[in-house]
Amino acid sequence: MFELTVVSHFEAAHCLPGYPGKCARLHGHNWTIEVCVGSETLNELGMVIDFKVLKRHVANVTDKLDHHYLNELAEWQLKLPTAEHIAQYIYRELQKSLSAEMPGIRLLHVKTWESASSAVLYREG
Repeated sequence: MFELTVVSHFEAAHCLPGYPGKCARLHGHNWTIEVCVGSETLNELGMVIDFKVLKRHVANVTDKLDHHYLNELAEWQLKLPTAEHIAQYIYRELQKSLSAEMPGIRLLHVKTWESASSAVLYREG
């Protein structure tokens, strides 16, 4: 299997009400998103997918989060915008987007970094 990874960034604020510490207060992160896809086959050019195309799919999802207060978005009205939920949200949105346009490509995981030393990896199946 071939695996291809792209990295993207966005900036957003959130708070985690009920958290026993500083994260209960409003604060922001420079989020880093790592997306990994895979395929058993290559296209006619010898690629899994053009990096540029995958980056566009990722940007279509992260642009909805960039420079927002995440707690106010519809996605997090029933759950907190933790790094775990953000990774899951991005994964599921990308899964819909990629499967509609490129059924031969499998989304392997989304890794969400809220700092240089703290990340969550989400995958399904």
